[in-house]
Amino acid sequence: MPSDNRSSSTSYAGPSKTMKKDKSGGIGETLRTVLYAVLIALGVRTFAYEPFNIPSGSMVPTLLVGDYLFVSKFSYGYSRHSFMFHLPLFDGRILGSEPQRGDVAVFKTPEDNSTDYIKRIIGLPGDRIQVVGGILQINGEAVRRERVGELVNAESGFRPIRYLEYVETLPGGRQHRIVEVSDNEPFDNTPVFVVPVGRYFMMGDNRDNSQDSRDPRVRFVPAENLVGRADFLWFSLDEGTRFWEVWKWPFTLRIGRMFNGIT
Repeated sequence: MPSDNRSSSTSYAGPSKTMKKDKSGGIGETLRTVLYAVLIALGVRTFAYEPFNIPSGSMVPTLLVGDYLFVSKFSYGYSRHSFMFHLPLFDGRILGSEPQRGDVAVFKTPEDNSTDYIKRIIGLPGDRIQVVGGILQINGEAVRRERVGELVNAESGFRPIRYLEYVETLPGGRQHRIVEVSDNEPFDNTPVFVVPVGRYFMMGDNRDNSQDSRDPRVRFVPAENLVGRADFLWFSLDEGTRFWEVWKWPFTLRIGRMFNGIT
């Protein structure tokens, strides 16, 4: 019987070109997906909503330290402060509507283009703003405030402070809550501030613990320095708890503050 001289062994010549191509294509597809995700996130942050968190008590009782909120970038249109690194792509604001008295807004001060401030818009262009004995006055008329109780707030590292809590009613009927230590604090008696055209007068709801337009370091805020309107509170943790400390969430979540609009 003739012998079969064919070898039964097989040799391995390495991965095929098709396999190499598939592997290379998979990496490229992953990188493209990551890039698209980053671009979408940057687009949302720049043109729609940007997340912020509250680091200080200047807006108590409306906003507390540890609150996380979304700021709508499109509400007032866009300026160089809408973009990362404050790129000077154009002058002024575009595609925006006028801010309303009583809006809670994020802004940059003219002297500090790196720090985000959040306060309430109290004075519109042309308004005359003054505080007399703790009472806000707009265009010569005292703003109505009604006492509704007391609030004890203990910021980390400081002794608890007892505040008097009021509901303040702005011209036009818009209401919000404010707190005062007393009516004899440094910013409770001011000169008359006349708001220039194209600028706004900002005040914190924590009237005796707020660096705002009553302070010469802030004063009048140009329209182009507005970053956006604070619209929605989506998350809240007790002061001192960091967002990434998820093991603390069961004990520090302020569930009652979450998923609420900001007024």
